[in-house]
Amino acid sequence: MNAEVARPSRAMIGAVGRAAGDYGMIRDGDRVLLGLSGGKDSLSLLHVLLNLQKRAPVKFELAACTVDPQSPEFDPSPLKPYMAELGVPYFYESQPIVEEADRHMQGDSFCAYCSRMRRGILYRTAREHGYNVLALAQHLDDLAETFMMSAFFGGKLRTMKVHYLNDAGDIRVIRPLCYVRERQTRDFALSAGLPVIAENCPACFAKPMQRYQMKLLLAEQERQHKILFANLLTAMRPLMGEMQRGDRA
Repeated sequence: MNAEVARPSRAMIGAVGRAAGDYGMIRDGDRVLLGLSGGKDSLSLLHVLLNLQKRAPVKFELAACTVDPQSPEFDPSPLKPYMAELGVPYFYESQPIVEEADRHMQGDSFCAYCSRMRRGILYRTAREHGYNVLALAQHLDDLAETFMMSAFFGGKLRTMKVHYLNDAGDIRVIRPLCYVRERQTRDFALSAGLPVIAENCPACFAKPMQRYQMKLLLAEQERQHKILFANLLTAMRPLMGEMQRGDRA
C-alpha cells in the first residue's frame, strides 16, 4: 500500500491522543524525533503522529531516526525510500554495535548493551539536529510485561516511564503508545501493508526469554479475565509518569 494512504484506526489515534494529554507528552513548538526500528510498533506510531500532526491543535515537528547496528540478520535499509515517500525528515545512523559488543561488554547482556548504545545514538542525533523530544514505541503490552517481570523476578513494582527527562536533562522521552495494545499495531501494520522490518537477532531469539514467557502468561490470563489489561493499567498508572500535565522541562 502507498505510504500516503495508510491511516491508523480511530481507536489507536484516540488512545495516543489521550496518553499525550494525560502526561503532557507533546507541547506546542516541540520538535519530536521518533526512534524508528522499522517494526510494526514504531511504524504504527509514525503514522499516528503524522495524523495527529495534521489534526491536533498542538503544533509540532516530526522526524525519525533509525539505528542500524550492522547485524547481518537486521536490514532496515528499505525504510529509506519509504520515508522519502512520506516526506518525513529522516536520519539513518549505522554503527557496528554488534561488533563493538564483543569488545566492550562487561557483565551485560547483548540486548542491554545494544539498547543502551542505540539510545545514546538517538540522543546524539536529537541534539545535533535540534529535537527536544524522543518518541519511543513501547505499547501497553510492553509496560504490563515489564511490570510483571519486575514484580516476579526483581521484587519491585516498576514499569517503563511514559514521560521523563533523560539523565542529561535536555531531552524529554515519551512513549505515546502506552494505552495502545500490541494487537492494534499488528492489525494496522498488516491492513496498511506497512514495510515492517523483521528483527531476527540470534542473540535475542536463540532461546526463550523471560519477556516471552510473561507474554504467554498474560495472554492466557486475559482469555479468562477480559479486563486484565485495563486493571493492569490502573495498577501501573502511579508508576508510569514522572512528568504530568503542566510540568515544565
